[in-house]
Amino acid sequence: MTSRLDNVTRQRLQKLDQIRRRGINPYPNRYHRSHTATQAKSLLEKQGSDKAEMPEVAVAGRLTAHRSMGEIHFLDIRDGSGKIQLHIHKKQLSGDSLQLLNDLDIGDIIGAGGKPCYTKRGEPSIDTRQLTLLAKSLKPLPEKWHGLQDVDTSYRQRYLDLISNPQAKETFMVRSRVIAAVRDFLNQRDFLEVETPMLQPSAGGALARPFVTHHHALDHDFYLRIALELHLKRLIIGGFDRVYELGRTFRNEGISTRHNPEFTMLESYQAYADYNDVMNMLEGMASEIVNKIHGGSRVEYGDATINFEPPWPRLPLRQAIAEQSGIDFGEFPDADSLRAEMTRRGIQADPSKDRGRLIDELLSTFVEPKLVQPTFLVDYPVDMSPLAKTKPGDDSLVERFEAFAGGMEIANAFTELNDPVEQRRRFASQMKHKIQVTASEAAHSIDEEIETVDEDFLLALEHGMPPTGGLGVGIDRLVMLLTNQQSIREVILFPQLREKE
Repeated sequence: MTSRLDNVTRQRLQKLDQIRRRGINPYPNRYHRSHTATQAKSLLEKQGSDKAEMPEVAVAGRLTAHRSMGEIHFLDIRDGSGKIQLHIHKKQLSGDSLQLLNDLDIGDIIGAGGKPCYTKRGEPSIDTRQLTLLAKSLKPLPEKWHGLQDVDTSYRQRYLDLISNPQAKETFMVRSRVIAAVRDFLNQRDFLEVETPMLQPSAGGALARPFVTHHHALDHDFYLRIALELHLKRLIIGGFDRVYELGRTFRNEGISTRHNPEFTMLESYQAYADYNDVMNMLEGMASEIVNKIHGGSRVEYGDATINFEPPWPRLPLRQAIAEQSGIDFGEFPDADSLRAEMTRRGIQADPSKDRGRLIDELLSTFVEPKLVQPTFLVDYPVDMSPLAKTKPGDDSLVERFEAFAGGMEIANAFTELNDPVEQRRRFASQMKHKIQVTASEAAHSIDEEIETVDEDFLLALEHGMPPTGGLGVGIDRLVMLLTNQQSIREVILFPQLREKE
């Protein structure tokens, strides 16, 4: 049975054949556009309605509407800057342009030449004298009044979402402005933007399961990076005092409204700074970005109004978890005792997880969803932070913070561990746990989520790294907050999806 889509495509192919038979190339190599839609409107606003003084312009874009009133036609075209109307009187068109008018379909890319004008209703338009077909569309666009309603299609065919949904386009324009604002903020503070390898011989810098690939020429397995950290700290060791990278990061883990297997991270490292300095920098950077995007410190996110104006509250992690879950993890020095207390309270406790991951479960379950306003949780257990420096006077805690807003984590930072002997000891402790878990009947793949030992990084650290404050910011989640999107898929142009059957 032939579908409506098949019929539409067949009809458009017939028009395409007719156009070609008239000696017209329906896909020309170039078109000399003189003005965007917005520029043509601005020209009209500056020059007024005197057509005699108005210069000829050439605009181009996708045909999104076609209204016929006998001899007069009104066409809407949209380019990257916006929409403009074409006012066409059939008597004013040449032979080729007149024939083309009858062969146009919604979705075609066309060029139009003429003078900007106002219609009787005051609509900015182009008094069109020439039409040029630039690309024939063989598939129909989503139904004009309802747009693209199917969410799955909007992700798989993002181009349709961008064509039919101006808000989607605005979201990604905001994303670009956010990234530019991050760069501006750091560049003005003498940070150097750098690039580090995506393919790495060992997976390090975070606790995560990596993607693995094989390099045939070297006959060696490599990992897609799960963090930018270890190479950036090599640069601090090498003498760059302030560095940052905005780059793709990859983690072979679950997909959710807040997680995509590949995502964009900002990581920055500043010599002669600690996590307090980084906290001050982050709240200043976030506030400045929000002001650039929204003209103030407040954004609407879901049902909440989030105020990014500094200073943000600083709350010890131990206190936050105790208040929300009733469990003071400081009273349970090992995984077994903490797991027993969680079980006693009816909280599911994975037998394969170490103490640090159990604490992280308490954080994500009881605390994180309630942190709607920007908040720093500070001073984490050493179990959770193998790359952070311990707090003076308390070897059980490290100088680490995570920043939360909108009920989700948006940043993570340390006073970086720069003692090579202690760093090696912590890596060895993790590897010991990895072996124990792998050998146990309860193991579920936790061994794939443990930080591996990067001997080259340890060698670099042995040459001396100054006191350093490091920061990681999830750009996708920050954009979610600034565009009021509840799913990370709405702010990633091409999110990862399951294959269609």
